[in-house]
Amino acid sequence: MIREPQQERSRTTRRRLVEAAVETIGELGWNGTTVAIIAERAGVSRGAAQHHFPTREDLVAAAVEHVGEIQIVELRARAAELPSGRSRIERAVDMVLNLYSGPLFRAALHLWVAASTDESLRATLVPLEARVGREAHRVTVELLGVDESHQGVRELVQATLDLARGLGLANLLTDDTKRRKQIVAQWARVLEPPLASAKISRNQEATDNV
Repeated sequence: MIREPQQERSRTTRRRLVEAAVETIGELGWNGTTVAIIAERAGVSRGAAQHHFPTREDLVAAAVEHVGEIQIVELRARAAELPSGRSRIERAVDMVLNLYSGPLFRAALHLWVAASTDESLRATLVPLEARVGREAHRVTVELLGVDESHQGVRELVQATLDLARGLGLANLLTDDTKRRKQIVAQWARVLEPPLASAKISRNQEATDNV
C-alpha cells in the first residue's frame, strides 16, 4: 500500500476541517459550533484539529477565506460563458445576484450575526470580509465589462453586490427564485444605460490613445 506523503496528508486534513467548519456553522450557528464537533465531522481527532487550527477563530478565518475563494472561482469559471454585447449585462447580473445563496452564504450569515456582538470574532472577521469583498467587487467589474473610473460605475457595481446579499438573506426562509428572476431582469434594465455609457467611454479612450 502506497502511503500518502505527509505534506499532502496535512493539506487534506486542513481542507476537511475547513469544509466541516463551513458545514457546521451553516447548520448549528456560531454558538453551536465547537472545534470538537468540527473535528468529528472531518473524521480527525480534536488534537489533530488543534494542531492545524489552535483556536476556533483560526478555523473560522480559514473557513471565511475558503468560502470567498469558492465564490470567486465559480464566478470566474462561469464568466467564460458570457456573451458579448447587450445580453451580457443581464447574464452577468444573474450570476452576481445568485452569488450569495446556498449553504456557503448561510454559514457566512451566521458568522456576521455572531460577530456583531463578539469582539474577538469581529476582529478576525472584518479584515477577511473586506478582502473577500474587494475581490468580489473586482470580479463583478470584469463580468460587466465596464470601466470603473467612469462616474457612478463603482457605486452601481457595489449596489449590485449589496442587492445580491439582500436577496440571499430573503432566500434563507423561503424559495425566492421567481421574484429573483424578475429582479434580475429589472436591475439589468436599470444598469444597462449607465454601464453602456461606461463601456463606450472606455473604448473611446483606447481609440484616442492609438
